Amino acid sequence: MTIIEEQLEKHKQTSHMIKAPSELESRLRSTLEHVAVKKKKRNKAMTWFASSAAALLLIFGTYHYSAFAYYGGMLLNKMELSSLSFSEVEEKGYGQTVNKSTTLDDGTVITIDGVIADDNAFLLYYTIDRPDGSIYTDNGSDRYSAYNIKGFLTDSDWQGGGKTYRNDEDETYFKGVYKFEPVSPFSRTLTVTFIDWPDNEEKVAYPISFKYEANKAMKSIIKEEISKSVTVDQGAVHYDSITASPTSTIVKGHYELDIEGSPRFSGNTKLYVNGIEVKQWEGRSESVTEKGVLVDPVFVLEYDVIPTDKVETIELVLANFPGKQKVEEPISLASPSDQSIKLGSEKIWIRSVTKTDTGYDVVIARKQFTFLKTDNLSVQAGGKVIPVSSISDSRPWDLKNGNILWEQTYSFKTSDKPDFLLLDEFDYIEKHNKSISIPINKK
Repeated sequence: MTIIEEQLEKHKQTSHMIKAPSELESRLRSTLEHVAVKKKKRNKAMTWFASSAAALLLIFGTYHYSAFAYYGGMLLNKMELSSLSFSEVEEKGYGQTVNKSTTLDDGTVITIDGVIADDNAFLLYYTIDRPDGSIYTDNGSDRYSAYNIKGFLTDSDWQGGGKTYRNDEDETYFKGVYKFEPVSPFSRTLTVTFIDWPDNEEKVAYPISFKYEANKAMKSIIKEEISKSVTVDQGAVHYDSITASPTSTIVKGHYELDIEGSPRFSGNTKLYVNGIEVKQWEGRSESVTEKGVLVDPVFVLEYDVIPTDKVETIELVLANFPGKQKVEEPISLASPSDQSIKLGSEKIWIRSVTKTDTGYDVVIARKQFTFLKTDNLSVQAGGKVIPVSSISDSRPWDLKNGNILWEQTYSFKTSDKPDFLLLDEFDYIEKHNKSISIPINKK
């Protein structure tokens, strides 16, 4: 399988639908599945989609910023920034006009209308115009995609985007925008590869190259090195940098933990600007190798655009992070019930102890992100230590009060009724609420 095929297959598997904000419900709708889907009637609305859980609204932001004045035009408001037509933002003096087209084998014309860039993202506006009278079948307009931009020191992957149609019934003409990873300011020519994937046919790649004028890209509002860390149960979380731009706010860092690879969960880091919490859209982490050697894993946290152009204070607060809790004492199984048993700062529930044909089943409930270590999990029965023989899949236990716990059945092969549960430790989400302040170099 080629690199292109691998990327497309990944997008087919991971693209998913998300719900648009309520105030734009009449204009927005989700689409862009690269797999064939049954065609549905569409309302006159705007289409939105994303690869990692981020709506296109975050691409454009929510607030007014004096940083936009870099383009020499008037500031755009929220609804204007939500527009997918490059001509609308071009009128305000935004971005770089491209107007570069290519014609597909069937006569469809793909045009790159313009681009907007900053340190956090690269936005590419495009138009697709199919021949008059052409008809879509199963794939509809979703047969077209663009997954990558290349150039000097640039190899930027697709991150999301959206499209809007000319009217309810006509999908032969639409405008859209793709979000990519940032491109290098040293690139002079960029190439984006569009893919046409007709029904039951081989996909065809159509590269389009255009001149890139980095001097027309948006400047970042804030770009600061942090170099501060927060101590956690298994090591430290290091915050390395923050970049706030007119499209988003990115915090980068790395972990130094007493475990191999990235933590099971990244925890929750809150961002406050002038005391106002900024909404987080996405968080991701990955293990990095250098010359075949595993190094400290890195993480990237993406937040909304900052809520002011007059930044006085920036604060990061590590609200919680994965931790481990040792269990020193045996846990009594004498009176199973739906009452919790406190273990350090966490709780578990021994719901039942039931005799079976092969021994005894113990049903244990826990919070969603609490996980019992099962390597040495056992019971004490008849004066003997009996290891667990099998563990069921997790299933929800609805408390009917807005809370849902997760329970599993642990089976033990013993003819004697278990007296105690023997548990070494468990993983859980530990509360921290530790904060660090970020110095701001005011210019």
